[in-house]
Amino acid sequence: MRFRFQFRRYRLPFRAVVRTGHGPWAEREGVIVRLEDVSEGGTGKVGFGEAAPIPWFGTETVDEDEEAARSLAEWIEGDVVEQVPARCGCLRGAIVEALAEVERGREDFVAVKPEVAYLGVAGLLPAGRAALEIAPRRSEMGFRIFKWKVGVGDVADELSLLDDVCAALPDGAKLRLDANGAWDRRKAQRWLERCADRPVEFVEQPCFAEASQGATQQRKVEDVLLGLAGDFPTPIALDESLVGEGDVERWLGVGWPGVFVVKPALLGDARAALARLEKAKADVVFSSALETALGTRSALRMAFGWKTARERRALGFGVAPLFADMQFDGPGIAPFVRVEDVERIDAEAIWNALS
Repeated sequence: MRFRFQFRRYRLPFRAVVRTGHGPWAEREGVIVRLEDVSEGGTGKVGFGEAAPIPWFGTETVDEDEEAARSLAEWIEGDVVEQVPARCGCLRGAIVEALAEVERGREDFVAVKPEVAYLGVAGLLPAGRAALEIAPRRSEMGFRIFKWKVGVGDVADELSLLDDVCAALPDGAKLRLDANGAWDRRKAQRWLERCADRPVEFVEQPCFAEASQGATQQRKVEDVLLGLAGDFPTPIALDESLVGEGDVERWLGVGWPGVFVVKPALLGDARAALARLEKAKADVVFSSALETALGTRSALRMAFGWKTARERRALGFGVAPLFADMQFDGPGIAPFVRVEDVERIDAEAIWNALS
């Protein structure tokens, strides 16, 4: 096949600064790609994908993706993906998604014949005491799974808030704690001890070592995570530890007993990684990487196509309103998302808005 390849880099400010264990995050950067079938006698179909790397997770940078995209010719024949450096996994994944839309067309996507008609969504709570104000609002909207950002302030202060946050939730609700890798072993143990008799669904990424800390430190942290998962009854979820198919394979290989928080935008060939997780009957949560609606559309299509014998956990896509310019947001904030909400996302409109 012969394609016309185009890309546009974006930098979009968030509606409000996102506070995480990695520090404040004020804007999102990424690259949108567009592929058009220009083969002789071809369909002329167009496909889109989004590369939304998060370097502190261990992905490439946006600059690397832009450089790689710029190195590609506008008119391409043959395997487009293989012309992108392996290091640029997010860009490769974006092109894989664009190709899928070109080659198979919208009518053949899993979202057309989903496993379910709608999926539950976890309501995001801000860090610190602000969670006490937002939790009742989310409850009134119908949310029953909540995700609270921790690891941002002093451990003792946050621990003292845990019971207040739990009390602010409706009866039967569950709370996810997302530390974004901010704790060491001792801090993680303090939290997990406290969580044992609270309505905590799981603790997300209590510890993490960035690639810049070296392979030895990363292995130590991985051993800590495995130890914590075996020592405490509250499940632990991997998030930052899952970047690319290689990480998925490694954690499956060591028999990870907890949850896999999957951000399709960060997995490279996400469909291949998901096939491996599906075969292993893994406990999976699909989650936002705070990408635009275009990347969200791809991720949610995968979530609706996910086949599992387990009870489905609520999606980690309760992030709206996210951007200062709301035309780049995915589905609005609600305790569930429907297939039609996903298919309503207009990729061409997002592309045009970036011009």
